[in-house]
Amino acid sequence: MTTTVALAGKGGTGKTTVAALLIRYLVEERQGAILAIDADPASNLDMVLGMEVEATVGGIREDMLVQVHSSGALAGSMPGGMSKQEYLDYQVQMALAEGDHVDLLAMGRPEGPGCYCAANQMLRVIVDRLSGQYDYVVVDNEAGMEHLSRRTTRDVDVLLLVTDPTRRGIVAASRMADMVPELEIGVGHVYLVVNRLRGEMPEPLAEVVAETGLDLVGTVPEDAAMPDFEYAGRPLVELPADTAVYQAVKEIAEKIV
Repeated sequence: MTTTVALAGKGGTGKTTVAALLIRYLVEERQGAILAIDADPASNLDMVLGMEVEATVGGIREDMLVQVHSSGALAGSMPGGMSKQEYLDYQVQMALAEGDHVDLLAMGRPEGPGCYCAANQMLRVIVDRLSGQYDYVVVDNEAGMEHLSRRTTRDVDVLLLVTDPTRRGIVAASRMADMVPELEIGVGHVYLVVNRLRGEMPEPLAEVVAETGLDLVGTVPEDAAMPDFEYAGRPLVELPADTAVYQAVKEIAEKIV
């Protein structure tokens, strides 16, 4: 049975960092195969995981549409006699970056001006089937919650809304939570994570969290070890185990997984 954890939040909240350290926790503390899905075109999950992505699902979709339109075979086969579904399936498998403990699939850029309905539906089927082969799936999502149901038909067991320690960020997370009932997929538990917190939670900020009614599962401190890794371009999964940021994410992971 697959456990799916999705992360969302407005840009700059550090959700990719939380996603990477959650994946590290799963590698070190849990048994099972892990699939990481980078569903944010502006994200760099590959860099923080220390992996290399050579192709994206978005690029595969664009390439297929170019071939279909250039050949005029709107109802025909792809190169090699493959059906469109078989072609996309093969290309997605080739795009999967395989690591020692984690596999990574990058969704890439959003749709262009063409017609993508059929290709997107095929890709949803492929990504859903691929995800079902893993024990854990961690999705680093775009800020807009509607993208979750456009990427998959699989239910999400845990949704982490990651915010910075500001009133605006918490209100934005609350609005994302309000969108959950509108999604075409089921979401089990929704939690709030306050990232980059300096010291204790200020009382005014705690009051804002309480007003939203969101379930605060944990806070992640601003960590002095982070800038050195960022400047050097080192994968954040290599942070020492005793760093405050990893220990905080580990504590959150133990609550939700």
